[in-house]
Amino acid sequence: MSVQTTIHDKLIEALQPAHLEVINESHSHSVPRNSETHFKVVAVAEGFAAASRIQRHRQINQLLDHELKHGVHALSLQLYTPTEWQARGGEIPKSPPCMGGSKHG
Repeated sequence: MSVQTTIHDKLIEALQPAHLEVINESHSHSVPRNSETHFKVVAVAEGFAAASRIQRHRQINQLLDHELKHGVHALSLQLYTPTEWQARGGEIPKSPPCMGGSKHG
C-alpha cells in the first residue's frame, strides 16, 4: 500500500471527515522520482471544532507518527471545521515553492 493511501485511510478512520485530500507534493522537491516524502493534507472535520489549531496539528502528527518516523519528511496540514471550510469557499492554500537542495535557484 502506498504511503499516500495509508495516510488517507488512517485519517478517514480517525476523523470521519466531511472532506479530505492527501496530496503528494514530493515531485516539487529534490527527491527521487515517485517518492512519497512530502504531503499536504486538507481535512475538514466537525471534530476540529473543540480543538485549537495546535491541538489539531498535534492530533494529526500523533495519528501519522509511524509515517513521520519512516519516510515522510514534510507534512503540510490545512485543518478546518466545516464552517471554516465554507468561509474559505473550499479553497486550498497554495504551497510555497521548494527552496532546498537542487531546486534552490
